[in-house]
Amino acid sequence: MRYAYWAREYKSKHIALYDRAFVLCAILIVIMGLVMVASSSMMISTHRFNTPFHYLIRQVLCVVTGIALCAGVVLVPLKWFEKYSRILLIVALALLALVLVPGIGRTVNGSRRWLHLGPIGFQVSEIAKLFYIIYLASYLHRFKDKMGANTQSFVLPLIILGVTSVLLLLEPDFGSTVVIAATTLGLLFLGGVQLRYFLLLIALALGALAALAMISPYRLMRLTSFLNPWADQFGSGYQLTQSLIAFGRGGIEGVGLGESIQKLFYLPEAHTDFLFAVLGEELGLIGMAAILSLYAVFFWRVFIIGHRAYKERLFFAAFLAYGLGLWLFCQVLINMGVNVGLLPTKGLTLPLMSYGGSSLLTNFALIGIILRVDHEMRIHYVSQH
Repeated sequence: MRYAYWAREYKSKHIALYDRAFVLCAILIVIMGLVMVASSSMMISTHRFNTPFHYLIRQVLCVVTGIALCAGVVLVPLKWFEKYSRILLIVALALLALVLVPGIGRTVNGSRRWLHLGPIGFQVSEIAKLFYIIYLASYLHRFKDKMGANTQSFVLPLIILGVTSVLLLLEPDFGSTVVIAATTLGLLFLGGVQLRYFLLLIALALGALAALAMISPYRLMRLTSFLNPWADQFGSGYQLTQSLIAFGRGGIEGVGLGESIQKLFYLPEAHTDFLFAVLGEELGLIGMAAILSLYAVFFWRVFIIGHRAYKERLFFAAFLAYGLGLWLFCQVLINMGVNVGLLPTKGLTLPLMSYGGSSLLTNFALIGIILRVDHEMRIHYVSQH
């Protein structure tokens, strides 16, 4: 009944029920992700499970589950997220701490990032990032008028960022730490932090990340191999050199869907972290441009939704949309930067495309929240006009 009422109200004012460009881009990105997961994982799936579509089937099941999750999240009022934002933050920190406990957290590829509930495993950092951003949006809403007035107003977010970063680095998960730090700085700036303090925070953050990279042997090795991967192309620079070979083979038009050679056990993590490299090899510059265009429109619509919510003075909704958009934007930027050799290897998936249940389900929940922001913003606009 409520849906029918608002549908009539929207129609009477010539307003769409939802942001169609945002939804369409999300659908196309997911479909393209399924195609590329199928292509990039066939050989490794056959080798491990004697069937070429093991990873594709699991990814499709995650997409179906994610759609149901998205539909459920859309029904949750934003005031619920704001009301329980502190509890969500505590849950996030507790999960990040729990995964470090021997015997509870599971180690994969040298990092302790996974918790298991029976046969179901999930990557804690994905859920933690979502809950952290919900809390930060709530904090900025509550202290919006004080953010530009004094320095004390942004001390608490920085303390929480520090605690979260330490827990992530203990896994270790340097990539998620960079994403969380960048998202926090972006939201603080949008929340009204004065420019001189913002620039100081950026300098401190960059200094801290550089120090962390330098004092850790394996991170330092990644950094040096990134600067000159061909110096040790069969050692520390192996992933990057194989990724660059994939892009070189792809050229403008690509070698054709399914025709990648690099995915044949040359390029590690071809269906997860380096999916974009396989896409570049098979679909070429044209395919990469198409994906970049879809992501560009996707993020443009997210920030438009946030901007409109801000204009309607729905500040929690606006900061939430901004934060979630910044999170995904940073992750896309880092993943693609790693693939093309502009950034050191971070171990981050390509949102909505790479294989991975935890990442994909979290992304669908994120889409559901953004659609809820859009819905409540439209309700507010209709009721006020």
